[in-house]
Amino acid sequence: MSRSIVAVRFKLTPQNTTFYGQFADLATHIRDGAHLLKATVEGPPGEWKAAAQRLKDIEHHGDEATHTIMSAVNSSFITPFDRDDIYRLAARLDDCLDHIEASLDIMVLYRVQELPAAVTEQVDVLVEMADLTLEAMPGLQKMHHLREFWIAINSLENVADRNYRRMIAALFDGERDAVDIIRYKALYDELEAAADSFETVANTVESIAAKES
Repeated sequence: MSRSIVAVRFKLTPQNTTFYGQFADLATHIRDGAHLLKATVEGPPGEWKAAAQRLKDIEHHGDEATHTIMSAVNSSFITPFDRDDIYRLAARLDDCLDHIEASLDIMVLYRVQELPAAVTEQVDVLVEMADLTLEAMPGLQKMHHLREFWIAINSLENVADRNYRRMIAALFDGERDAVDIIRYKALYDELEAAADSFETVANTVESIAAKES
C-alpha cells in the first residue's frame, strides 16, 4: 500500500483529541472540590457555610464541564473511544463531585458542630483519589500507565471502607443521642458514596482500557 493511500485514510479518520482535555477539565473541578472540602473540615465551623457556597460553585462548573463532554459526543462524527463509554465516564466523574459537594452541604444543613478525627482521615482519602484521577486523565489518550491508577484507587477505596465502618461503630458507643446519630451517619454515608464513586470511575477506566487494548 502506498504512502499516499495511507495518508488519505488517516485524513478520513482523524484522531479527535478534544475529549481528553475535557475529561482533564472535569477532573480538575473534582480535585478543586476535594481540596476545598479538606480545607473546610480542618477549619472552624463558622466558615463552613461560605465554603459550602464556594463548593457549590465548583460543582456547578463541574456540571458545565460534564455537559460540554455530552454535547461534544452528540456533535462528533468520530470519537476516540466508544460513545457509551465516554458518556459513562463523564457521568461517573460528575458523581464524584456531586457527593463531595453534598458532604459539605450536609455538614451545614444538619448543623454538625464537631468532626471526629476519622472524618478528616476520610476526606484525606478522597483528596488522594481526586489527585490520582486528575493525573490519570491524560493517560486516556494512549491508554498508558492506567493500570497503576485503578489499582491505587481500589486500594484507597478499601481504606475508605474501613474508615467508614469504624466511624459507624463509634456512633453506637453510647456517647451520642439519636439526633446526633442521624446527623453524623448522613455525613459518613455521603463521604463513603464519594469514595465509591471514585472506585466506579477507576473501574470504568479499566473497562475502557480493556476494550481499546
